[in-house]
Amino acid sequence: MKHAGAAALDQLETLLNALRAVPSLRETSRGVFYRRGRAFLHFHEDPRGLFADLRDGPDFERFDVTDPAGRDALLAAAVLRSA
Repeated sequence: MKHAGAAALDQLETLLNALRAVPSLRETSRGVFYRRGRAFLHFHEDPRGLFADLRDGPDFERFDVTDPAGRDALLAAAVLRSA
């Protein structure tokens, strides 16, 4: 699964803007977010859709962000885990 390119991230611009508004997150490059100097969230694309990997302790949890419900779930989890 490859990292999301510009066209895929264009589809997620509303979500990216919401993530940019989270005070504890820093976007180091488009669609790649860090928290306290550590990788926290990034996006992937494949033929099945768009996905996000969100840090969950030492590992990452994968979210399907192809549809609005998945994007809402990711944003809620990102806000909760970034506190």
